[in-house]
Amino acid sequence: MHAASRDALDQTRDDLKSALASNPAGGATGAKVGQELFQVVDVLEDNRSLRVAVADTSASVEARQDLVRGVFGWKVDQATLDLLLAAVARDWSNPRELRQGLILLGREALMRSAEEQGQLQTVEDELFRLGRIIAGDAEFEQTLADRTADTGAKRALLAQVLYGKVTAVTEALASQAVARPAGMPADDIMEISRQAAELRGRTVAVVTSAESLSEQQAGDLRERLASIYGREIAIHNDVDPALLGGAVVRVGDEIIDGSVAGRLDAMRRTLR
Repeated sequence: MHAASRDALDQTRDDLKSALASNPAGGATGAKVGQELFQVVDVLEDNRSLRVAVADTSASVEARQDLVRGVFGWKVDQATLDLLLAAVARDWSNPRELRQGLILLGREALMRSAEEQGQLQTVEDELFRLGRIIAGDAEFEQTLADRTADTGAKRALLAQVLYGKVTAVTEALASQAVARPAGMPADDIMEISRQAAELRGRTVAVVTSAESLSEQQAGDLRERLASIYGREIAIHNDVDPALLGGAVVRVGDEIIDGSVAGRLDAMRRTLR
């Protein structure tokens, strides 16, 4: 995302936070705004001329806002309309980045509704586990990744798998990721999990270990990593028996390989 779009996103995100914080029904409003923003994105994706017009910085702010009012004013709640008006009043680098910004804002609105209910960490963890499950089932992931398949059918398949097993926010976020893929479904869902961690003020450390970490082990590792990186850490634990023992820790692009398999591999390379 270009600098101008990042600025527009940050400013509109502040508007979203202020609107939800001042609303007594902030949790319910966040859920509604999130769902409606995804509906707005659906309309923009289906109508290129509209998508271009609402992001056209050569047109006046008033003209862009009037267009939004005319198209969406009767389709969405006032809170969603106000956020849309704020978004199109700002200068986005191109229509694609306005669309991307609305998706990110829709996700955040849903996450803030989960936060209001004390469920944001649960959503983060559920999305991580879902991403790992999908990544571990090549046939299922290919089905969800098929861009020629009917979007409704893919959403229905995912809903069938998730029914009664995750929070409503997790299901909604996963469903929208499948509907508008940026990459492979597992990667997209893991990225949303990272966004949830960031909203909680934490950086994700993906810890792959031969066995599941105990609460004590996860807590100790969290503290050690926080002292190394100077910020709060969210531990996402993945299990791979092939590691034999120890763990591999990934924080962003950095990898710390403390696994038995990793040490054996390093020894083999040294002896060659």
